[in-house]
Amino acid sequence: MTRAVVGYDQGDTPAPSVDMTTTLGWFAMPSPVLTASGCAASGRELDQFFDVSTLGAMVTKSIMLEPRSGRATPRMAETPSGMLNSIGLQGPGIHDFIEHDLAWLRQRGVRTIVSIAGSTTQEYEELAKILRPHDGVDAIEVNISCPNVADRGQVFACRADTASGVIASVRRSIDPSVPVLAKLSPDVTDIATIAVACHRAGADGLTLINTTLGMVIDVDTMRPALAGVTGGLSGPAIRPIAVRCVWQVRQALPDMPILGVGGIRTGRDALEFILAGAHAVSVGTVVFHDPSAPKRIHAELASELAARGFSSLSDAISHAHRPPDAESLEALEDDEINPPEWV
Repeated sequence: MTRAVVGYDQGDTPAPSVDMTTTLGWFAMPSPVLTASGCAASGRELDQFFDVSTLGAMVTKSIMLEPRSGRATPRMAETPSGMLNSIGLQGPGIHDFIEHDLAWLRQRGVRTIVSIAGSTTQEYEELAKILRPHDGVDAIEVNISCPNVADRGQVFACRADTASGVIASVRRSIDPSVPVLAKLSPDVTDIATIAVACHRAGADGLTLINTTLGMVIDVDTMRPALAGVTGGLSGPAIRPIAVRCVWQVRQALPDMPILGVGGIRTGRDALEFILAGAHAVSVGTVVFHDPSAPKRIHAELASELAARGFSSLSDAISHAHRPPDAESLEALEDDEINPPEWV
């Protein structure tokens, strides 16, 4: 297949010599750049622009037990530095997904993280059992945090007990060799508490974060712009929230594998997540205007790491958490003794 070249030209600049391999649990990947669930279905669209098998992994759109039409239209609205969507987990159902999408991903040799979603704990358990005998599932992302549902009571990630209950059911139902990632919501008082509960329930890693709940009013019609009224906000507007969540969870769980998600457009953005404690990153909203963004961001991240003297990605993970050096302490003490005039 001839692939179109869309996005930012990398020119003939040689790639820096940085070891970009990483892991999520025991799932090893040659690149720390993945797709974000929901932004590229199961990869066929992106494969027109670059070989998706070169990604760290493809994170599929969240799949449910039965076919689902999603929410009423309009379902998307542009916002400053972002996008609001209220798709409602539209999809073909698990059996059609396995027959068509998972089969295609396996045939293409794409590392695959299957995202699953359900209305009840029993549905998540059933999804895991159905996927268990199938090859090509490298990890499971348990979407317990989607804001695009009519009943906010279905957002299991808003409470530690409901979140841990779903994760425990998936962990005991899926093959023990398949890592389970819990995808969490930023719309909670203390995301670290939810993360710890998921860890104790058997999560092998965490995806941070899902979209945050937002709303837009159309000032011409003077009504909500989305038929579902509220939707999930994504894009650069939420990146500082996502980085904060990664930081807080890394502080609470120093050894927990984290997949960082939220508003990543460049390698420099991705580096923020890595320094905050992410082992890998997922790229989502940016692919709507730059389908080749995951490939570009991998190259840019390698350059950013090399420019800071890192020979491997793993050396940069959680680097922002290191204790202050003597020079920084001296500067801090000097500020306390002689505060700036504006203080």
